[in-house]
Amino acid sequence: MTTDTLATSMATISAAWGPLNSSLAQLAHRQIEALAKASPEEPWLASLHHDRPANRELYRDPRHGFVLLAHFEPPALYRPPHDHGRSWVVYAVQQGEIEMGTYDRVPGADGTEHLAHRQATLLRQGCASVYLPGDVHDTLCVAGPALLFRFTERDLKHEDLTEHRVTRFKEHNGVWSAP
Repeated sequence: MTTDTLATSMATISAAWGPLNSSLAQLAHRQIEALAKASPEEPWLASLHHDRPANRELYRDPRHGFVLLAHFEPPALYRPPHDHGRSWVVYAVQQGEIEMGTYDRVPGADGTEHLAHRQATLLRQGCASVYLPGDVHDTLCVAGPALLFRFTERDLKHEDLTEHRVTRFKEHNGVWSAP
């Protein structure tokens, strides 16, 4: 019997789907982490390793709308601090290493908001991390190419381009702030 970790993980998440709570976030974390530990001989994963796409949608739940993407990231690719709007996200690394920095929003004396770097966590092969709505983070591929899975509660293209709910921070004189 051939294992299909992708189908099993997506079915497990779909069956448990509901409003965000600790139980659902932990279940999704475990399932996305299982993808990162899947055998590279599984056909869906072998195809990813062969094609090395910059971005590929692996699954979109027709009932609940959650999305799973795969990204091959070259060494030193940096994605500046951002949030995911109303969405929560699970990242997992199947190959390579990604440094995930987290930030807190800090009000300035002039009423503007800027970011303070909280910590950096190195995600290695087989590891996953959850980011809740409003969490701000950046990513840096420190060992690659890295194969990164990104599970999102909803379609982030819609959240970003149509709803304009995703915040991408910009650096000016060493300070990250919203544009």
